[in-house]
Formats: sequence, C-alpha cells, structure tokens
Amino acid sequence: MKSVCEGVELSDAVGKVVKACSVRTTNPLLECIKITAENDGLILLATDGELSIQKKIKAEVLEEGSVCVPGKYFAEFIKRLEREQISLSTEGERLDIRYADSESSLQTLSAEDFPRVDAVVEEKRIALSAKNLKELIAKTVFCCAQDDSRPVLKGCLIQAEEGMICFTALDGYRMAVCRKNLDEIRGEIKIVCPGRALNEIARMIGGDEETIEIFVQNNALRVSIENTVLTARLYEGEFVNVSNIIPREFTSEVVADRAALAESVERAAVLARTDKSSIVLFDIREDRMNVTSNTSVGRVDESVKILLEGKDVVIALNSKYMSECLSAVTDEKLRIGLNGSVSPCVITPVTGEEFLYLVLPVRQS
Repeated sequence: MKSVCEGVELSDAVGKVVKACSVRTTNPLLECIKITAENDGLILLATDGELSIQKKIKAEVLEEGSVCVPGKYFAEFIKRLEREQISLSTEGERLDIRYADSESSLQTLSAEDFPRVDAVVEEKRIALSAKNLKELIAKTVFCCAQDDSRPVLKGCLIQAEEGMICFTALDGYRMAVCRKNLDEIRGEIKIVCPGRALNEIARMIGGDEETIEIFVQNNALRVSIENTVLTARLYEGEFVNVSNIIPREFTSEVVADRAALAESVERAAVLARTDKSSIVLFDIREDRMNVTSNTSVGRVDESVKILLEGKDVVIALNSKYMSECLSAVTDEKLRIGLNGSVSPCVITPVTGEEFLYLVLPVRQS
C-alpha cells in the first residue's frame, strides 16, 4: 500500500473512526483502524464488534492495499500532522509515515483477519430532518443505563410507524420519551440501539436542514452522512413495557417556568452533590415551589413561582436526574404531574406529547 493525502483530512477521518476502536479486548485487531487504499481514496474503518465507523477521504493512491494500525496511537500521532502532506506506505509489518523532511513508523497487523462489517443494511428505512434526529438523541440518550446488569437498558428503544418516530430510554431510576415527525418510512421499526452509537450519530450530523436516512436490517442499523458510515449492532432482548410505568392521572399538576426552575435546581444541586443521596426537596404549595438542599456543607432554599392544580405535595428527587431532564428541554413552560411523595414525578410539555420525563422519588427515612 502506498498513498499520499492531506494531514487535516486524514486527522479528521481518524478522529471519527477511532471512536469505534475497542479499549479493552483480548483481540488486538479490535483496537486497530483498518486503512484501505483503493481507486482515488483511503477508506478508514474501525469496529469493536458492536459499533463500526467507516470514513472515506480523497488521496493519491500509488499502490492499492490494506493494513491495520493501532487506532489510539495512530490517531494521536496524525492529529499532530494536520498542517502537513502525508505519505503512507507499508513495508513488511510496518507502516511508514512520511511528512515534510521526516519519517516515522508504526507496527501493523494483517488486514486479512480484520472483522467483517455488514455492508448491506437496507431492508427498512426511515428519513427525518437532522434537527429532529439531534433533538431525539439529545432529549433521551442521557437516560440510558451505564452498567451491564441489564444490557438492553444501555440502549434506546426506537419505534417508527405511521409517520412518527419515538425514542425511549430508561435506567431504572428515570425515563425519557421523545416523539418527532418522520419525512418518510419504509417498514415499521421497533429496535433497541446502543446509546453510544446514537451519540456518535449526533456528532456526525452537520446542518439542521439536511435529511438523514436510517436503515435497519438483520439486527443492524446503518447511517451514512458525508462519506462517514456508522453501523451498529442492535441489542437483543425485551425492552421494558413503559406503558405500565407512566401514570395517567395526577392529584397535583404544576405549571412552571422551565429556565427559572432549572436554575434553581442547579444551584441546589451544588450542595446536594456533597451528600451521598444527592437529594433536592420540592415543597409545592399554592403558587410557590420551594426548592431546598440541606447538607453538612450548607443549605439552599429558593422559591419558584408556579401554577398549582390539586393538592399540596412535598417530594424528594435526585438533583442530577432533575437537572439533566430540565436541561434537555427548551420549552418556556413545563407541566409537572405528581401523585404524592412516593410516586413518580412526570414532566411534560404544557400542550402536546412531544416529550415526557419520569423521575422516581427518593424515599427519606
């Protein structure tokens, strides 16, 4: 293999695909980036078995071929050559990197044993605006579980039918739901996509006006944006039946200014985080909601104006969960539904059903 390319383009491509390299594995090839020189470009590919990212860039190909290089070290090295023209060539089990009047090299592995990535994923298809897809991801994926106790909860349930798409994520303590309109749909979809794959898709998206196509087939999801192709292996297993979780009626309903409430919760969270349980207390009475955190470090006690329908209520909630939910929303006003101090807190728009957040209360001794 021998090729010449611009350092800035190579660095950008390597920075994208290295996100799919495995960091802890017994298979060294999963820590590598596969570089293929063919026709008029370089194709860079990395996979950890769950997530695969491929990026193509223009290059002058003098000799076609493929090689695998250590992803982490190659990415860090090439990032420091963005202003140079770079020549890549293989010599035995070595990749020679020439730039300016200098030359460096990295040890390589054979590309023949690199894992295959599904090339054909196109049975079912949906299309939606980049703006809507970014919002779906931003408003839900932060609620995906982080531990491996129930792997399916590390993903986001994606359901698409009849011109609508719905993302649902939960970790056992909170839940996020967001709905948006689709531009096109071919075949109904009900899948669980890894949260980290969706975050990488969000990073790939450029302008809000473009249309993004998502393809699903054989337990895989594929998205292609500007010469970058992401393929994700979908989670198997039954997702939680969320319809049994969401309360349909509330004894207390609050309408509040989102920004004022979010700022108050964030200030209370500064002290709440110093305590193991990270509790913020919400005391809701008539036209006021008192937001309080009381720890050994100090006390925050603020008042937020509200409109209350129903009973007064006092509820303790995790400050981090509330803060993240409130930060994910852009609406000026929010509706908060409650059924006492031991039932879930449900946050929705004042009108419509575009999003829903559910946070479980913290029981106080």
